[in-house]
Amino acid sequence: MKNLSIKIVWFTTAYLFVFAGLCLTKIPLLVLMSLLLIGNFLIPLMVYTVLRDPYSTKKTFQDWYEDNPEERLDEEL
Repeated sequence: MKNLSIKIVWFTTAYLFVFAGLCLTKIPLLVLMSLLLIGNFLIPLMVYTVLRDPYSTKKTFQDWYEDNPEERLDEEL
């Protein structure tokens, strides 16, 4: 996890799961609404960070998938 993008994605995902769990409890509505506003800020921040990430690769569609080689396609049918 070298770059900041993946950390923001993991943090936002964990935050939203915790928020969804807190919605089932009896905490005050003001707390839930403030957590909702923070979540509404985190999601666009996450999308922006991922889209602006300078990550690049030399792989192309010709390289196919590493976990499923092209030679095995006929075997699965």
